[in-house]
Amino acid sequence: MSTPLRIGFDGRALSSPAAGVRRYAWELFGALAAADKTICPVAVGGADELVLPPGVARADAGWTLPTNAGWMLAGLAHAARRARLDLFHAPAYTAPVLGPRPLVVTIHDVSYARHPEWYPYKRDAVRRAFYRLSAAAANRIVTDSAFSKREIAIAYGLSPDRIDVVPLAAASAFCAGPLLPLPAKMPSRFVLHVGDLHARRNLEMVARALDRVRHQSPTLSGISLVLAGVDRGTARDLARLSERAGGRVPLITFAGPVSEQMLVALYRRAAALVYPSRYEGFGLPLLEAMSCGTPVIAADTSSIPEVLGDAGVLLHPENEDAWKDAIGRVLEDPGHVAELTRLGFARAATFSWQRTAVETAAVYRKLVS
Repeated sequence: MSTPLRIGFDGRALSSPAAGVRRYAWELFGALAAADKTICPVAVGGADELVLPPGVARADAGWTLPTNAGWMLAGLAHAARRARLDLFHAPAYTAPVLGPRPLVVTIHDVSYARHPEWYPYKRDAVRRAFYRLSAAAANRIVTDSAFSKREIAIAYGLSPDRIDVVPLAAASAFCAGPLLPLPAKMPSRFVLHVGDLHARRNLEMVARALDRVRHQSPTLSGISLVLAGVDRGTARDLARLSERAGGRVPLITFAGPVSEQMLVALYRRAAALVYPSRYEGFGLPLLEAMSCGTPVIAADTSSIPEVLGDAGVLLHPENEDAWKDAIGRVLEDPGHVAELTRLGFARAATFSWQRTAVETAAVYRKLVS
């Protein structure tokens, strides 16, 4: 039997502060270890107490400069060379550009390059430059959607032939089941948004639409918008909007970052997932919601139609009237909800992390064969 291919990745991705990066690294490399015995994923670096997915090997970090930039520019490249890898896969945007080859880089979206007005932070120009350098250094780029493939090619002036589309999937924890307990502060009826509170997520529009729904009927006056995610600069304005709306139940409930178990509980109790984002590279909450049986109302922009298909309601992200009507319908039309739930289950079942692993492994083999 031939020796398995040793596929290295940055072990720190498994403890990244970005929940999406943690999810991608854990699910992809765990699925690779389970689905393909000819591949041995190797986590390079990461804390000694870091828990690895079953079947994933570990390579010590060794010497590194004492900063994140030092790790990426020097420490990771050095550790990867010592690990005797056949290929290195950087799971999120940045790569050890002076490290081993072949090099695969996953770029989930390029909103920061295509819409820098949404990212007015002091260090963002440096981050964008490093992302561009990593993309240029990669032998292959993996992305989550055909939309992102086009956007990456435009943003970085790359040939689309260098970019492979490999869709994501919901984790197995996201499934239909009994209602789970929620904290006392959570409203009894709500629509849900999952994701960082960011300008591109367009949350003020959907909050205004929901406020109008609450005034349609006394039976709808207690509906709230639950926001599960880290504030990236818009929570203050959203809180002011909620205060102005008044009512016996707050218009907006801020759940903050939540655990996976809490997120499953929220999906199962939500009347709908509302996803009015102006730009997404994939939109994993769409699949998570559908897997839990939650109806989806989403913007008809970027990659969202690619993921949702005909399994949810797609609306223009700025058409507040349409969002009001769509939210009102899922709150008052059980037959409509049942049909969206049925379509959502069928759509979500076409995505799996095993599929993601198999298609990613095919990218590796193109480079090492």
